[in-house]
Amino acid sequence: MTVAQDLAGRRAVITGGAQGLGRAIAERLAVAGAAITIVDLDAAHSPLPVGWDMVVCDLGSPAAQEEMRQLAERLGSVDIVVANAGVVPPWRRVVALDRAEWEAVMAVNVWGVAITLGAFADALAQSGRGAAIVMASINGYKAHPEQVLYSASKHAVIGVMRAAALDLGARGVRVNALAPGPIATEALLSRIARRHAEGGPDPEKVLAGMAADTALGRLASPQDVANAAHFLASDAAAGITGKVLPIEAGLA
Repeated sequence: MTVAQDLAGRRAVITGGAQGLGRAIAERLAVAGAAITIVDLDAAHSPLPVGWDMVVCDLGSPAAQEEMRQLAERLGSVDIVVANAGVVPPWRRVVALDRAEWEAVMAVNVWGVAITLGAFADALAQSGRGAAIVMASINGYKAHPEQVLYSASKHAVIGVMRAAALDLGARGVRVNALAPGPIATEALLSRIARRHAEGGPDPEKVLAGMAADTALGRLASPQDVANAAHFLASDAAAGITGKVLPIEAGLA
């Protein structure tokens, strides 16, 4: 690890950090020396390492904005914020959209990201080296069939990131986005298995097909995403803001 990527003495807040990509990112930042605060729905969902701070918050709830403001005030100076919390709705074509589902997903995926950045703006500025990272997706700049809602939410997340980078840049805060392609997380595997149970293709063939579409011949991993987050959070990326970093193994 180079000195520029050393995070010793820094505080990182990761939303949706109890499992999945958020957990992988939190673990990577912790290895680099950061103190970790996790914001997630359920404190009992997944045991956390000793020394990690855990805060329960539903970012889609009406109370979330004030709860995040209170957390930022309690923590004081914060060096890294990863707005990772999000949900992936069921596959649904544009002719079958559901308003309640749409509003619930947008509340977490877009509003949740925006209020996280807003709540921690002062804390990140106080740090003097603040870095915020939002979790977008390749669906933030392209689309797939039956993913109208998810694609719309991730397009919006990139817009939030770009505007926030302009708002906060004068205060020395960098804001960037990660855009993973297909990652073999538990969430993706469960969705593929569910589609198979409903008459869809064999899960192994689906994963093999996804891997074959990449330049590297494999899917990007949670560790790949976590390493990219570490880079954007560190001084090695001090000159980068308002950008989207794809992590998709060269997806065609």
